[in-house]
Amino acid sequence: MPDLQSLSHYDYPLPEHLIASRPMENRLEARLMVVHRQTQTIEHAHVGDLPQWLEGGDCLVLNDTKVVPARLKGVRTLTGGAWEGLFLEPVAGRDLPEDWPSQPFDRTWQRWNILGTTRGKLQPGETVTLVDAYARPYIRLRMEKKNRQDGSWICLPLLDGEPTDESCWEILRQVGSVPIPPYIRKGVSDASDVQNYQTVYASQPGAVAAPTAGLHFTPELLETLEKQGVEKIFVTLHVGLGTFRPISAENLEHHTMHREWGSLSPLAAQELRECRQRGGKIVAVGTTSVRVLESSSQLQPFEGYTDLFIRPPYTFHAVDALMTNFHLPKSSLLVLVRTFGGDELLRRAYAEAIEKGYRFYSYGDAMLIL
Repeated sequence: MPDLQSLSHYDYPLPEHLIASRPMENRLEARLMVVHRQTQTIEHAHVGDLPQWLEGGDCLVLNDTKVVPARLKGVRTLTGGAWEGLFLEPVAGRDLPEDWPSQPFDRTWQRWNILGTTRGKLQPGETVTLVDAYARPYIRLRMEKKNRQDGSWICLPLLDGEPTDESCWEILRQVGSVPIPPYIRKGVSDASDVQNYQTVYASQPGAVAAPTAGLHFTPELLETLEKQGVEKIFVTLHVGLGTFRPISAENLEHHTMHREWGSLSPLAAQELRECRQRGGKIVAVGTTSVRVLESSSQLQPFEGYTDLFIRPPYTFHAVDALMTNFHLPKSSLLVLVRTFGGDELLRRAYAEAIEKGYRFYSYGDAMLIL
């Protein structure tokens, strides 16, 4: 019997040429592997064929988070040394530790949680000057407190030496760039990623990575599904940096899952419960949608952070089918997918995908697990 709690069980060899560096020009031409759990069979199709496996009365659950231009460049104000960083999330006063000093800054000013790299060690109180694409200085970040667990900093944006009340999203629009994953072109984004690395229905800013299964959808495909009677339900999960990180603990029981903020609105929860009552399928698009739905209590409204780690032996209560991309070895996403689809069946599906030349990861092909 395989040890489903062993990280090595979720490893697999992937030829580098199968890692997609760009999406298909026509998103509907991406390949779609259809995995049938009941019959233990696998079909091969294209994303444009998706309506064949959905029926009127089904609910398609989409994550409407919007990727923000979170990759930052700057210089250490005192030394002039180069600095690179990644915006993780805004930090409101209510989210600060209880022992957070009230001076010299008011607790109510919005701070940022960021990761940064530079030569030498940053010190509390030090500032970094952010620069735009033309290397023009724009705003400073004052480092306030370092998180020893993940190395991130809580910092305060300053304009002309004073805390600014300008929206973090507006500041990022001025100075940030698209933070594509490190396994795609070594994380170097270009102008095409501004559109490519964003779902067509993104509306809620806050993600530093795209919910990649949703990248396959076009307005035309969504319209076709709507005419077929498939209902669109939007949830939100702001995808965080943890999605890039493989699991480090050899035993899954010892892995600490990253937390991400999510929301299932009262209206969406009601519509999903009604879907179940009429016999429709709840089809989650992406593992991020799964995490929101499964973090709810029997499809009741949910809002807040979730650190749910879905691994064997997990019983799903809110998802009937899953559309997803092909995931990194030893990642929490791969563990989730194999837990949902069945370990042996999904191992066979991945082997078949490699054999048939499917494209992997964020810009790659898709899988539908029924």
